[in-house]
Amino acid sequence: MKEIEFLSILDKFGHDRLRVRFKIDKGELIDVVYQYEAFLSERWIPIVRYDCAHGFFHRDVLMPNGDKEKQEIAIDNLKSASKYAEQDLKDRWEWYKERFIKKTKKR
Repeated sequence: MKEIEFLSILDKFGHDRLRVRFKIDKGELIDVVYQYEAFLSERWIPIVRYDCAHGFFHRDVLMPNGDKEKQEIAIDNLKSASKYAEQDLKDRWEWYKERFIKKTKKR
């Protein structure tokens, strides 16, 4: 089994990044993790994660208090699910970050 992990910077200041991990077995994609992280309060904080944990592909939107909003993403194959996760995070990372910051201020 082969595991590939890399970071992709999303903003021009390097304060927002996408952490990606793939597991490939015999040429087949068997696991993916896409995690959007922001550098806030002098540390990297995970804000949104797509993965296959718990036996199904889903999105976890992480809250400042540690809670998670879990939503199953019904896509028929892992390759398509991977593309969906990547595109969603590249398109909407700013929105996810603003939402997280607003929830931080309400605490």
